[in-house]
Amino acid sequence: MPDRSSISSISDRGAIPRPATIYDPVARALDVIGDRWTLVLVRHLLLGPKGFQELRVRTGIAPRVLSGRLRDLAAQGFVEAREGGGYVLTERGRDLEPIVSAIARWFTRDGLGALNIDAASFTETSPQSILESLPFLLREEPARNADVTFEIRLTGPSGGGGVWTVCIQNGACTVSPDFADHADVRYTADAKAWCAMALGLEEPRELLKRGLMTKDGGSQALDHYFHQISRPAGSDRADGSDERHEGEAK
Repeated sequence: MPDRSSISSISDRGAIPRPATIYDPVARALDVIGDRWTLVLVRHLLLGPKGFQELRVRTGIAPRVLSGRLRDLAAQGFVEAREGGGYVLTERGRDLEPIVSAIARWFTRDGLGALNIDAASFTETSPQSILESLPFLLREEPARNADVTFEIRLTGPSGGGGVWTVCIQNGACTVSPDFADHADVRYTADAKAWCAMALGLEEPRELLKRGLMTKDGGSQALDHYFHQISRPAGSDRADGSDERHEGEAK
């Protein structure tokens, strides 16, 4: 064990170490996955295999940049090219899911405010992006022993309509663009109104009262299972942990 004099002499030298010589798990991990597009591509591939053009449409990445990032991810063992075309995550790539989910939850709770983003702007776009984000926003405790299937039927202009199945089983969530084989709960809603509810900007009971949404089936509530955008202090829901859900209000 070094004595006091040797410790003092080390600090007195004032030498600045090279970053690579410091054991900092966060910094060293970012050397591997800290590229701007790496986790974005992993996030989309976590939902299933995607082709090059589909990844372009979902991310907006320029073709040359996308091609380079996919090559890098393949070289690092995160992604594999499929025989019939497209890309799929390897097991190593899927190990990044907790990181992607943590980032998604942080953005939902704190990032919008940090970037001064008006969350209402997301209700004007296709609900597909919100629906496909749900697996990364699952609240751990409510979902742990859940076994529930929601069917979401949306109507609206500019591609806002469609039908999706949201399945929550034993702490995992899957979203598919199709009718449910068996739905425990079915929502039928205006796409913009449903997006506002899913983000936490509108109270479900108010949408039901105004006729912008109907709900059939069991008492399970979609908003019970997912993190939502935090509301300002003094509003009905200041955080996403103790809100009353529309299923409880019935």
